[in-house]
Amino acid sequence: MKENLLKKEFKYKDVQRARNLIKKDYTAKTVEGVGYQKVYQERVEGDIWEEDGKTWTITNGIKQTVSKLDSIRKTVTKPLHCKNCNGIMNNHLHTKMWKIHGMCYDCVINMETDLRVLGQYEAYEKAMLSGNVQAWAADMQQMVEETLNTSSTYVTEQGDVEDWNSNTQLYKEKILNNMKNYMEQVSQAVDTLNNKE
Repeated sequence: MKENLLKKEFKYKDVQRARNLIKKDYTAKTVEGVGYQKVYQERVEGDIWEEDGKTWTITNGIKQTVSKLDSIRKTVTKPLHCKNCNGIMNNHLHTKMWKIHGMCYDCVINMETDLRVLGQYEAYEKAMLSGNVQAWAADMQQMVEETLNTSSTYVTEQGDVEDWNSNTQLYKEKILNNMKNYMEQVSQAVDTLNNKE
């Protein structure tokens, strides 16, 4: 039996495995792979390329996909530090002011104080109020229009289909007229607010 063991011819991978064990390199390969090998291309910070139908970039040393919504995400995501004073934005007041003004609460207070000193605070306040009123009125108008345009067809527990849109044309016209009158009143109130001395 010993004679058969000594006559055995060792393969290259067996010898290579023994060498790796002696060197204590337990993760080294014992055979070279054969087949398709992907072409490796060195990428650096800021490169933008397309691969597998996706656009990629390297930002801060990390490979990331480039999304269509990245620009929106940057404007919506609150930063860790204020862009004006470089202060940490870890308070709920900082979050609220950043959504409105794009800066921390302390910077907003400083800006409003400067406006008061210059005598421009009342105009700033009127602009903020009129902008809020107009945005709220536009949201209400959109909500009313969406509600009127939705289907009002329901299926009862018995399986009957009820169409609640059949006699509502008159009500829709009344609601739209009321909404039009309301929007006119809002625009008049905003004009009055802006022209008020």
